Amino acid sequence: MADIIPFRGILYNPEKVDASLTTAPPYDIVTPEFKEELYNKDPHNIIRIDFGKDIDSDTEHENRYTRAARYLSEWLQEGTLIHDTEPSFYFYEISYELKGRSLKTRGFLGAVKLEELGSGRIHPHEMTYSKPKSDRLNILRYCDANTSPIYSLYSSRERRTSSLLDDLVSSAPFIEAVNGDGFRHRLWRISDKASINTIIKEMSDRDVFIADGHHRYETALAFQKEMEAKGLRKTGNEPFNYALMFLANMEDDGLTLLPTHRIVEINSGINIKETLEKHFILQKIGPAEGTEEQARHKMLQTMEGRSHSFGMFLVNTGSYYTLSFNGAGIDMDLPECLRTLDVSVLHKFVFEELLKIGHYEYEMDPEVAVNRARKGSFEAVFFLNPTDIHALKEVALAGHRMPPKSTYFYPKLLTGMVMYKFQ
Repeated sequence: MADIIPFRGILYNPEKVDASLTTAPPYDIVTPEFKEELYNKDPHNIIRIDFGKDIDSDTEHENRYTRAARYLSEWLQEGTLIHDTEPSFYFYEISYELKGRSLKTRGFLGAVKLEELGSGRIHPHEMTYSKPKSDRLNILRYCDANTSPIYSLYSSRERRTSSLLDDLVSSAPFIEAVNGDGFRHRLWRISDKASINTIIKEMSDRDVFIADGHHRYETALAFQKEMEAKGLRKTGNEPFNYALMFLANMEDDGLTLLPTHRIVEINSGINIKETLEKHFILQKIGPAEGTEEQARHKMLQTMEGRSHSFGMFLVNTGSYYTLSFNGAGIDMDLPECLRTLDVSVLHKFVFEELLKIGHYEYEMDPEVAVNRARKGSFEAVFFLNPTDIHALKEVALAGHRMPPKSTYFYPKLLTGMVMYKFQ
């Protein structure tokens, strides 16, 4: 069973600060320019703790991690941050707009007991690139806290926890923040025993699927091993054996997955169109369709909701195409749950088998992807439809992983809405 417990959260004091000025997006999407903007927003912005600045004069004993720990301690002492007195779950709702629709993502934050991925009820769903985790590990070492949550999913058609959360929205939230996109983030405490027991009971037999935050989870495991090596893991229930997670029911409305597009370099000597036409019907959407923006919009609209349908932009012609599978055999040595995914067809079949692509980069915004392709040494952009959320569950339960950047959960959770301290 997944072990999920309430915890004593650290929260901004709404009587002292405005959460719209003190919270921040996740560290991995904060550019250097935006970091500077967050620093200037408020002297108590969470960026100083979660993703602070390096200074030329930094030393082993004075650096952004020692400053992070100092800020956390000082802000608690002065009352800018408060440490809850009793264990709670925390209901988190994001109200946002997408393509003219008003949507809400809802879930709760809890402390989830760590386990090796694939060994129990916590499942990864996509491959990740190996990258240095020292930054996140140092935050754990110096602050003894999870400063940002891992975004995870569970599945419950009974919706007992979801119904509980639905009832809470009629009351005033403890914290409310509006980010730069105008999206509203609200947080409520759940501290009454009846509600806590309802959540614990429903989650007791649920699988948990990591949606966003694989690296943070792996870093939490590494920190746990460090504590064990120091002889500090005695019962297995010490706070560092748990990680802060946001958990959303994938059976609820309001969850949004967006695609991440691929900007590619193609080896010389390969005729892209001739190679692809053996397996796909190519429909050109050129200048005759109107402006380039209109052509790109029509391409995305045409491929929307169609299986094994992709968009493509060729730099040398400046033309957009839709690619629709023509029924010719696609031979991929993959498990069935992966073989049916568009992202697998694109990576394993189109990139590896047909076009022999060795280098590609990722971009969320279609227009930015095209501009990057034009300015760099790229030949094409391939556009994807979003991955289905239930395909994520199927792949994860089967013990497999999708290619990197197969899913992008939108919108992102804000860092600083609640933190989990180990002491």
